Amino acid sequence: MMREGNVRDTRSFGRRRVNVRYIVKNLGRYIKPYAALFVLIFFASLAGTALSLLGPQVCGLAIDEIKTDGTTDMSMIWRYAAILVAVYIASGVLTYLSSIGLSYLSRCVIKRIRTDIFARLMSLPVSYFDTRQAGDIISVLSYDLDTLGESLANDVMMVLTSVVTIVGSLIMMLVTAPVLVVVFVVTIPLSALFTWWLTKKVQPLFRKRSRKLGELNGFIEEIITGQKTTKAYNCEEAVIDRFEKKNVDAVDAYTVAESYGTISGPAVNFMNNLSLALISVFGAIMYMTGLIPSVGKIASFVLYSRKFSGPINEIANVLSEFQSALAAAERAFRVLEEQPEAPDSIDAEELKDVKGNVEIEHLRFGYTPGKVVIKDFSLRAESGDVVAIVGHTGAGKTTVINLLMRFYDADSGTIKIDGKDITKVTRASLRRSFTMVLQDTWLFSGTIYENVAYGSENVTREDVERVCRAAKIHSFISKLPQGYDTVLTDNAVNISKGQKQLLTIARAMLLDSPMLILDEATSNVDTRTEQYIQQAMENLMRGRTCFVIAHRLSTIKHAKTIIVMNNGDVVEQGTHDELMQKGGYYSQLYYSQFDSAE
Repeated sequence: MMREGNVRDTRSFGRRRVNVRYIVKNLGRYIKPYAALFVLIFFASLAGTALSLLGPQVCGLAIDEIKTDGTTDMSMIWRYAAILVAVYIASGVLTYLSSIGLSYLSRCVIKRIRTDIFARLMSLPVSYFDTRQAGDIISVLSYDLDTLGESLANDVMMVLTSVVTIVGSLIMMLVTAPVLVVVFVVTIPLSALFTWWLTKKVQPLFRKRSRKLGELNGFIEEIITGQKTTKAYNCEEAVIDRFEKKNVDAVDAYTVAESYGTISGPAVNFMNNLSLALISVFGAIMYMTGLIPSVGKIASFVLYSRKFSGPINEIANVLSEFQSALAAAERAFRVLEEQPEAPDSIDAEELKDVKGNVEIEHLRFGYTPGKVVIKDFSLRAESGDVVAIVGHTGAGKTTVINLLMRFYDADSGTIKIDGKDITKVTRASLRRSFTMVLQDTWLFSGTIYENVAYGSENVTREDVERVCRAAKIHSFISKLPQGYDTVLTDNAVNISKGQKQLLTIARAMLLDSPMLILDEATSNVDTRTEQYIQQAMENLMRGRTCFVIAHRLSTIKHAKTIIVMNNGDVVEQGTHDELMQKGGYYSQLYYSQFDSAE
């Protein structure tokens, strides 16, 4: 339901510059409960990597055992081979256990983050959802968190082992052949500078990729939801064109980001091969000149250089994934930063034993600064009164209801229930005092019984059947194969709109709140069914205050008070007969409906 005067902004995520410190800080909060597991994983990975670093040294010793004079001791070679096998098996087992542990830690962390984000979404004010596409929000809970989880499970382990391997390999190279290190380090600054440049280049590209994917998801969700409207207006081609543009933008953003992300691999490979060539040439020269005592040390050094270069290549290759994970993490953590609905005041009290006396005085409100939707609205309703609010679309009718429920707070003016200012009572107790039946019905995947009983406690089957009879839907339900146990599909597409509306009305009856809000509640039912509903409502809501927003003015003839709104102002107020006799704005609206019907 779109609020009058509220401006949608679908460009809500992915706009801020990625702040690595900010992401690490927030991620650390979720890893902290698993600190012991993380430390265990770290040391297991460290031990596995350290063991693998012994391999080249053992290989060098085995090579040096080979003699050209025929005196080679094969038992020593076999001994070194056995040591080598044992070292690599132990290293593999430790690495495997580390990977399993990190995967488990990742799942736990992502589960907690997703739970916190969902809980935060439930605490956010209605205005947050009015300014964002649902698909964009869903993208954060699904795509972004999945991306972050994969990075935690895979990339972190890779980076961890790579750092240890790089440092360990450098130490072993210094121990094995210090003179060759001088040759090897010539290429290190080139790799470092290139990696730094690439990181700066790809960060904004991956932020843009995440934003474009979010916009695409939001558009898809919007169009699928309104598919019938699209077909009814023959807008398929126009929608396809818009989708194609957004799809192209998303693909282009993805392609550009990936192109820069994948260029690192070939570039780093080139520098690694150059380094290997230099080591081989200069190593041979130094061996011939006696600077290096044995071929085994050259072989060990070459293997260590490959171990040193390999992780750099892996880090470069995973850079694109890591940048994508950073962008996804930031989008997720920014949601957690959104301010929840303002807390109740310290002196707020529970609204109890509500009679339903409502007094609104000089209400003024705008969704955005400088754009007033409600200019000066006042009304008084006694317990049991039926108050109808009518007017053209955009007149401010729904906005009044939003303020009454405290989905938004008025800029000025007061709303009192039983003499109590609603800003001085808890929101929960205020909203429990109302039951809302909206034009846009909402039913979830579940049985009819579960949908009708939604929000009510200690409900029996007899209670559900009673309200369904009152709502004139029991007969339809009884004819279904499973009756009240019939499972409704997603958004209840297996029943008609009118039947959906009747079920939501039955749900409202069951809640039995002291006050009722009907926002175009009968717009989706036929005239005959509407008459049944009106009769049922009159019987059930007797003695309770009822606010009705209606476009079909014939349904509110018996309302005690009819508020006529136009451009945020109350232009007329009275009963149906009084307003018709006056011959003003209301009568014009009333007669225009019959004229349009003809």
